[in-house]
Amino acid sequence: MGHIGLPELLIILVIIILIFGANRLPEIGKGIGKGIRNFKDATKDDEKS
Repeated sequence: MGHIGLPELLIILVIIILIFGANRLPEIGKGIGKGIRNFKDATKDDEKS
């Protein structure tokens, strides 16, 4: 399996837009960002303990 290049990323982006719609993409991005932030905070709390 090779590396993911620009054409593959564009195809994936088009599929995501078709599935979720362009209006919902910012909401999905916010949700993913909050999830990553919560995960990082949880791992930092574990390191302090």
